[in-house]
Parts: sequence; structure tokens; C-alpha cells
Amino acid sequence: MPSLRYCPLTGLERPLLNKFYKSQHSPMRAATDGQLWVARANDIVAALCLSPVTGGRWLTGLWVATPWRGQRIARHLLEAALHSAQGTVWLFCHPDLQHFYNRLGFAPCMHLPAALGERLARYQRSKPLLAMARNQSSLAESRPGNSTSV
Repeated sequence: MPSLRYCPLTGLERPLLNKFYKSQHSPMRAATDGQLWVARANDIVAALCLSPVTGGRWLTGLWVATPWRGQRIARHLLEAALHSAQGTVWLFCHPDLQHFYNRLGFAPCMHLPAALGERLARYQRSKPLLAMARNQSSLAESRPGNSTSV
């Protein structure tokens, strides 16, 4: 298996991410205002987007290509993307994914920035979604001896 690189995409590379999502039959698209991160072998094998919101970032578009799943790529990509992030990182997920995100340091969240709360309410009209959050400042303090893995 080729080694993976975890890195941000430049604005000029944004179309590569949309091509990746499309190749995976995913409805996701690269957010125009977000910081895009990918895991690459030769091609993109995983991706995510972090969009700025009041108090932190909103995580969207976390996707690992099917043949690459089960290898902790999502964890490594998320850790690379959040390495120097401050504040809180929020996400919306299907309730079936709660355990997955718990293992990545996220917990169910009832308090969201107003813009995310409004968006979640709109999304929940058509699908079941759970809001989760991860506070980056408390994780930074616990990282040195942390050996938890997904």
C-alpha cells in the first residue's frame, strides 16, 4: 500500500475534490469558504472541509474512499487538519455515525452558533441528523499522553 500524505488543498485544486466526491457517488461538494484537506496516495483517497463559524469551525464532507476504509485514515486526516485549530469544531451526522465520531473526540452537542443551529433545523426537516462538537483547547492539553486510537 502506498504511503499517504495528509495536506490542505489550494484553491486551484478545489475541482479535484469535487471530482473525488463524484467518483465516490457522494452528493458532497467542496465548500467555497472552507479549508479543504485531503489524504493522498497518488490520487485523493479521503477528504474533509473546515468552514469558519463563530467560535470555531464546521466540519463537512469527511469521506474516505471505500477501498481505503478501516485503516484509520479519517482519524489521521482529521488530526492533521485540526492540528493547530482553535475553538470548537462542530459537525452534523446521521445518528448511526455517532459512535464513529465519539472515537474521534466528538460528543453530542445541544448548543450551536446561531448560523449552524438554523442550518441544522433546516436539514432535520428532511433527514435525521445529530449535532456533535469537539473542543480543540481541551484536546490540546490532553494530547501528549493520549494513546487512544480508532
